[in-house]
Amino acid sequence: MKISHLSNLHGEINIPGDKSISHRSIMLGALASGTTEVSGFLQGADCLSSIACFKKLGIEIENNCKTNIVKIHGKGLHGLTAPKEVLDVGNSGTTTRLMSGILAAQSFPSKVDGDASIRKRPMGRIITPLSEMGASFECLSNDKCAPYIIHGGNLHGINYNSPVASAQVKSSILLAGLYAEGSTTVTEPALSRNHTELMFESFGVDIKVTNSGKTVTVNSGNKLMAQHIHVPGDISSAAYFIAAGLITPNSEITIKNVGINPTRDGILTVCKMMGADIKYSNIKDDIGEPVADITVSTTTLHGCTIEGDIIPKLIDEIPIIAIMAAFAEGTTIIKDAQELKVKESNRIDVMSTNLKLMGCDIEPTEDGMIINGGKPLHGAVIDSKLDHRIAMSFAIAGGLADGDTEITGAECVNISYPSFYNDLYNLTK
Repeated sequence: MKISHLSNLHGEINIPGDKSISHRSIMLGALASGTTEVSGFLQGADCLSSIACFKKLGIEIENNCKTNIVKIHGKGLHGLTAPKEVLDVGNSGTTTRLMSGILAAQSFPSKVDGDASIRKRPMGRIITPLSEMGASFECLSNDKCAPYIIHGGNLHGINYNSPVASAQVKSSILLAGLYAEGSTTVTEPALSRNHTELMFESFGVDIKVTNSGKTVTVNSGNKLMAQHIHVPGDISSAAYFIAAGLITPNSEITIKNVGINPTRDGILTVCKMMGADIKYSNIKDDIGEPVADITVSTTTLHGCTIEGDIIPKLIDEIPIIAIMAAFAEGTTIIKDAQELKVKESNRIDVMSTNLKLMGCDIEPTEDGMIINGGKPLHGAVIDSKLDHRIAMSFAIAGGLADGDTEITGAECVNISYPSFYNDLYNLTK
């Protein structure tokens, strides 16, 4: 994919549905009694992996790709059946970790595997607590990564202090807790996204949230009931257009129907810290998930320091924040973001390497990066490492650089946003 000069971005855009909520709708719909209907479902490769896996587990799922409506014919908490083949999660870390929590309680073994990226991502962070609950993992590599075989067990509740603030780890344990004897409690060092907790409540799960949201307890004996779920636009996908509208000259973009859950809105907080012009309209609430239209206009941004408890609220948006920082005045420092090293790629290294190729003054650190902004960028050949967030971030940077930018592996945007490039260029018309 070659990206050339962008300017005068104007118009409205409807972004795809939230990836996190789409995944969870499939899993909880499968465990509920009755048919769960999901509108606005994200038709990205990762979410399609969740559908494929639960079909292999005996769940009937109807997916209308034209209307983005999915119907999950749930069989109740104990309705899954043994898969006849490997559960292939593709590139999806969410599918891998959350589904493993469910499989940990089943009476049959399941083999979980994925692509080359998944085989490098750390799964010990879920294997440890799920093993404490009574499951058994047979790792088929030399470390705690996929592929592995899960031998489900009769689980018991635990009190788990997670060493990382991770919604995937938290959700995996809570999903296992639906089956465990007694209560299961997870405490995090900082608040991570809470889509699982909100969706548990809507499906009728007995759940308790304390400690400013950082401690969550689920009790046994739940019966989940089917729901209608409307998936809001994914703020992680909206982030690229928020950035484009702010740093592209003579631009104003309205992104419609964006989820602004306060455990996910760190990108908006950072934009305001950098002096961004952001307006909200049509604010509403849908099953506990706040939604709004977001309008952004060209703004002269300035650097800031991003660290601490806000990091879990924007971990997926740090690549595009780094792009904004490259065009901002002054220095931006990103700290406490070690988690970037174990995403689809090592995003600290990949962002630093590629931005340097474009002429940016950037230095990687052990837990983030230091970016001295305001230096003009030039086109370069960007290796996306098949990481969708890297590819989309450099599409925005390339549109503002001098000369052409070529992104290798650009098709990886299909993981979360198949129409991304078309949507971006439609704003130039």
